[in-house]
Amino acid sequence: MDMESGDVNIIVQSLLDCVGEESNITNAISPSIYMAPSTLRNLSPTSFQPRVVSIGPLHRADENLQLFEGRKAVYVQSLWRRSKLYQEGQTFTQMLTTCVQKVAGSIEKIKACYADKRSYNDIELATMMVMDASFILQFICSGLDDSGSNKLRDSYVPYDLVLLENQIPFFVLNDVFECTISKFEKDQSLTEFIRPLLKYTNLIEGKLKLGSHTNYDHILGCLHRCYKPKSDIRSHFPRSTIHSAVELDRAGVKFKPNEVVGWPLAMEVNIYRCSCIFWFLSKPTFRMPTLRINHFTELVFRNLIAYEQLSMVQPYVTSYARAMDMLIDTHEDIVKLVTSKVIVNHLGSNEEAANMINKICKEVVWEKFFYGKEWKKLDNHFNGYWPRKIVKLSRTYFSSPWNIIALFAGIVLFALAVVQTIFTVKSTGN
Repeated sequence: MDMESGDVNIIVQSLLDCVGEESNITNAISPSIYMAPSTLRNLSPTSFQPRVVSIGPLHRADENLQLFEGRKAVYVQSLWRRSKLYQEGQTFTQMLTTCVQKVAGSIEKIKACYADKRSYNDIELATMMVMDASFILQFICSGLDDSGSNKLRDSYVPYDLVLLENQIPFFVLNDVFECTISKFEKDQSLTEFIRPLLKYTNLIEGKLKLGSHTNYDHILGCLHRCYKPKSDIRSHFPRSTIHSAVELDRAGVKFKPNEVVGWPLAMEVNIYRCSCIFWFLSKPTFRMPTLRINHFTELVFRNLIAYEQLSMVQPYVTSYARAMDMLIDTHEDIVKLVTSKVIVNHLGSNEEAANMINKICKEVVWEKFFYGKEWKKLDNHFNGYWPRKIVKLSRTYFSSPWNIIALFAGIVLFALAVVQTIFTVKSTGN
């Protein structure tokens, strides 16, 4: 039975209502703030749930977070009163009006940033944006300093501010920053201002590389950008056998902290070739970032990975987490990497750290791997005949001073026996 033209028009209109008209699609802003997928949330619900403060609309109705709303107002008041001291000729109301007008003018753009398509009251949403942005700025201003020390070290707030579901658009934060902080910190950009927060929640030891631009999605997106390499890196999936840190150590691989500044997550395998007849003594050095493991490492990992899974950014953190999962099977691997200073473990036990790493990529789609070349080098070395024999020899005879002394004494005795035999033969011949 042929479908009537009127029915076709109804279907077309229905599809247009679902996906939006062509003009709207062209001008649409891609969402950047999401609810975590249930597959990831079910593995670790607390990694995505704010514990102290709600930022943005997604967790605004959570009863457990209402208590902090009163304290949030105190932070907001402190920020605006401080800003008033540096703006002569303007009343408190005039300052606030200017800021609200700026934020309200972007209300549709703000709505488009949230993938969760619930309906928002424009007035409530604009008020929320100004309040939350003001709180974040004052919290950083009063709680953190550039040395990384802070009076709120035991607070969950810094980690609440890097949750995927607990974000506001970065351009909103920048608008409020320009109306407040920039009035008395004229030479400082927003990205530089939030550096202490990023440093505090950073997964890797070392300095963070940040530009002065503000085209980030949000604070979590800014943290993610810190792990982006200077140049594009090709993805190569490992087709070789996966070896743990202990297995690689037994094959003679040395682990050392990475000193490369181009990419904070860089891993490099350097093989130093011995010359002449000692080529078989060549040993590779595996340089990698120093990972800080504490009670919040899983939270930061999971939110960065969820952000990569849902947005258009490159999965550098997912790839790094996969690499660590390959290297770590048991607590013995953690011990090896800790002694090599490529892991700093602040958890209760090495076994707990190993379990955390092993489950961090569960249910995560693996689309790219940026360490394929390094894994191939490690596998080639591991499967070589001489490296394993030389390492076995060194572990057997050079593992302790007493073994070395015994080996040396044996060589001396053997040499003396040979000399004695030679002299005996000569004497007999004469």
